[in-house]
Amino acid sequence: MARLFVHEGAQVMLHGLEKEAGDALLAELGSAAALHLDDLVDPDAAPRLTRATLKRFGKIDALVNNAAVTQRRVLADTDAEFFDRLIAVNLRAPLLLIRAAMKSLAVTEGVVLNIGSVLAHCGQANLLAYSISKGGLMTLTRNLADALGPQRIRVNQLNVGWTLTHNEYEVKLADGLPPNWPERLPTSIVPSGRILSPEDVARGALYWVSDESRPISGTVADFEQYPVIGRVPNQEKHNHGCTTEQFNGKYQS
Repeated sequence: MARLFVHEGAQVMLHGLEKEAGDALLAELGSAAALHLDDLVDPDAAPRLTRATLKRFGKIDALVNNAAVTQRRVLADTDAEFFDRLIAVNLRAPLLLIRAAMKSLAVTEGVVLNIGSVLAHCGQANLLAYSISKGGLMTLTRNLADALGPQRIRVNQLNVGWTLTHNEYEVKLADGLPPNWPERLPTSIVPSGRILSPEDVARGALYWVSDESRPISGTVADFEQYPVIGRVPNQEKHNHGCTTEQFNGKYQS
């Protein structure tokens, strides 16, 4: 997203936890970007990030809530500490960031884009807390689109499906899948013949943060290559040397 936004003429405040990775991307993007390292588990991180952005760029036109914890746990392993940390990052932080940026977004008639997941509709057993957080994010999106509409602040959400990030590739290797697993996926999972890419998501995000999508607000769009509702992929078997069950835990945005 940062690469595409800068390519389209935006100035971008990068946020994350990993300094080395952040510095590398910052060097690539040049003066159009800045970097702020902070841990969203801390409720004071949101106002710090907002202040840093305003100090560097003077205004905020768009906020993309993309940071998330995607760790797997079934109900029996989901204790209070794990649940609270995941909710703090995936759901509380977007709320606090919107709250901190609200005045600036009202001035610019800006937009918020929340990055959700198709798991928000129900989820999988080993992604219980994650699914709950993304379901809550849908409610937050619709609620604030209604509440902030009179201030000309738009709020929308992409419920992203399975995406081939570097981390997801490594996770599946650790699960025991072969190095060429992205090329071996059954057609019921990837009807187009390939898994979504980060670039696909970035192009979708660009539309929703730009004036091209104005005046639409309150939309939660499933960003997936098949209809999610009415489909039960975990019960399907295929003649591709694997079953869909092997890909449980796949949906991570």
